[in-house]
Amino acid sequence: MPQRTQNINGVLYVYEDRAIWDTTTKNAKHARHYIGKMVDNVFVPNKKYLLEQELKAEKEKKPGPVPSNQSTREFFGATYLFDQIGEKLGITADLKSCFPDFWKQLLSIAYYLILEDKNPLSRFPRWAQNHRHPYGASIASQRSSDLFGLITEDAKQKFFLLQAKRRLEEKYLAYDTTSVSSYSELIKQARYGRNKDHQPLPQINLAILFGQSSRLPVYYRKLAGNITDVSTIQHLIRDLSFLEIDKVKLVMDRGFYSESNINALFEKHYKFLIGIKHSLSFVKTTLDNVRDSMKTRACYSSDYGINYYSKTIEWSYKAKKPRLGTIETGTRRVYLHLYFDDQRAVDDKIVFNKLLDTLEEEITTKRRIQEHEPLYQKYYDISTTPVRGISITPKQDAITEVEKNYGYFALMSNDIKDPIEALVIYRLKDLAEKAFHNLKERLNMRRTSVSSEQNLEGKLFIQFLALIYLSYISKAMSDQKLYKTMTMQDLLDDLDSIECFGHPGHRVQCDEVTKKQKALFAALGVVVPALV
Repeated sequence: MPQRTQNINGVLYVYEDRAIWDTTTKNAKHARHYIGKMVDNVFVPNKKYLLEQELKAEKEKKPGPVPSNQSTREFFGATYLFDQIGEKLGITADLKSCFPDFWKQLLSIAYYLILEDKNPLSRFPRWAQNHRHPYGASIASQRSSDLFGLITEDAKQKFFLLQAKRRLEEKYLAYDTTSVSSYSELIKQARYGRNKDHQPLPQINLAILFGQSSRLPVYYRKLAGNITDVSTIQHLIRDLSFLEIDKVKLVMDRGFYSESNINALFEKHYKFLIGIKHSLSFVKTTLDNVRDSMKTRACYSSDYGINYYSKTIEWSYKAKKPRLGTIETGTRRVYLHLYFDDQRAVDDKIVFNKLLDTLEEEITTKRRIQEHEPLYQKYYDISTTPVRGISITPKQDAITEVEKNYGYFALMSNDIKDPIEALVIYRLKDLAEKAFHNLKERLNMRRTSVSSEQNLEGKLFIQFLALIYLSYISKAMSDQKLYKTMTMQDLLDDLDSIECFGHPGHRVQCDEVTKKQKALFAALGVVVPALV
């Protein structure tokens, strides 16, 4: 690879001229990869370049088993499970292709994050002492940070593309975002925004695309912390083009609804199912006309314990044509689905009255919150007198308007005509929410613990790898109804107790596998281990 120099502020830096593929322009372009600098005509490599050379040297070592002069005994049941899942889903092969010099290290760290979800990476060496894993050696905390920095955007996007081709969805892709708080002032995209965890910290937003039928994550992207859900659709549309997914069908919650987003989806001929607020004028008008009739027996589903109503409406479509400088207008057919849920009505009542209790306490204790001012004015007449002090009177008309909508919700689709089918598919949106729960709770992502932008990108990618394995296991456990008798942690602990042992001059062998463990492997679609 050609090496060149560049003078920056009097320092002669050395870089390699690397050709990379631009997925947006579909053309090759050149990128400078800085590897060190010249000091007194002597090349001084930087730490990242030294690590790259070290990894290449490790890769070029002769393959094959390394003779051992001592007996070993290691836990390997859970990591064996991950090995098999990785082969089955093509994760291992795709990592080898995208990260040929250090794919084993990435896998080992991902395994560690799954099994030691609450422990920091500094404890990896301790875990590696008694676990069999792809890399087979210890990785110090600083070394893992250096590895994060080697995960380039180009290699990462190549991995997404390879995985997307393996798991093209003919049905729907669930799309959602979550916020991740950060302590670091060095993360460029960390912003104070609408934090979904209600933490008073800067944050980044993370968006994930999830397969409806496979229940596996397909893609993720990092967003600035002050980007709202409705602003991400344009990014998503560009990403889907890159992933070469032809038949796009998206399911999204109501946080993604806006007229411009719906128009953008129509413009790209994408099929969608989206939650919408019943306060929208066209929803409110329809609901007011059918509120009583949809509570009849004819509109009730015993299977789902819910009342429903569906109507075909015309969407006023508008799209700007940049080349012509014109606005295209017209109508598009959409299906409006309305629902009433008794249990949801009870929950809505509790939630709304808790909100009113909070507002009243803030007013009477003089601890008003700026963001709540519109709510104070909407639901209360507030007066102050020298004798009686603060007096509040509820605005019953405004409260009644909210109460009449307890239990109602609405969906809109340009594809699904049947309201029950739409409901079933929309509820699968919970897959994305469960994925975020796994990221934050099991994979220690509630708050980012890295200090640099590049290391954050690398850690997010490895955690995404771990999430694929967790999602596969979760789906298998749900399909086989294992959650009725155990948690995922119970399953992993049970399999992790299986050991393998080796003696000098002999092959490594697996310890005895119990009847229960054999059943668990079978339920997860994995062959029971025999010899390693």
